Amino acid sequence: MVSPNTLRTALGALGNIASAFLVLSPMPTFYRVWKKGSVEQFSPIPYVVTVINCMIWVLYGVPVVHPHSTLVITTSGSGLVVELFYVLVFLFYSQGRKRLLVLIMLIASIIIVGIFALLVIMLVHTHERRSMIVGILGGASSISMYAAPLSVMKMVIQTKSVEYMPLSLSVATFFNGACWGGYALIPFDPYICIPSVVGVLLAIVQLLLYGMYYKSTQSQIAARRRKEEMAMAEVAVMRDGDNKEGEQSVLCVRIAILRQLSTCLFYALLQNKCGVR
Repeated sequence: MVSPNTLRTALGALGNIASAFLVLSPMPTFYRVWKKGSVEQFSPIPYVVTVINCMIWVLYGVPVVHPHSTLVITTSGSGLVVELFYVLVFLFYSQGRKRLLVLIMLIASIIIVGIFALLVIMLVHTHERRSMIVGILGGASSISMYAAPLSVMKMVIQTKSVEYMPLSLSVATFFNGACWGGYALIPFDPYICIPSVVGVLLAIVQLLLYGMYYKSTQSQIAARRRKEEMAMAEVAVMRDGDNKEGEQSVLCVRIAILRQLSTCLFYALLQNKCGVR
């Protein structure tokens, strides 16, 4: 029979894998951002909130706060590095007010979490109390992370399009919440379990929305592509028309020059004949 510790370790390992997929799931989105050179209508909020969440859980897993939580540190630490990369890419390809807003959010988040970590370590002197304080904040930040796509979900319902709500992110969120929810049951850790369950429920809502609006999204994308193709065709026709008009203008100029030359030659020959007589 499998011991509880072995099962917990196995679920933690699966949680690490699921978290890796969750962290890497936005890669297609950022490839699109890089290819187009614009963040378009993508929201920076989920990525900034995830950075905050990873910082808090790294703090939670530190031995002076919650001993024997190596898996939490490895998962959250690697996630923090990747999420910071996403935010920096978002900063690079955003413009104006949106870029300033993301920069302010990122700097403020780092400062606030840093001050919070110092206060907890310096003022709270037992592992249990440190774990409780950081765990409560970590649970709240995880719920905020899972709830961050709610703004995108609102846009999905309004536009009936899931184009800016990546399916890979929703699927990864579901499996990540399920794995860490199981991990937190052995023994019961409410600070990890509760936000994980909330994440699973919100991911299910996102998947249901994706199924509802997938066909309408494809129709909208196809209609937009047709418009783009028609616009490109009109530009090509206009260019052809301009080229033809230009060729006709050059031809008219050449004819006019030839006429002038012919007239000059005619008068020159006429004067020569008169002079000979």
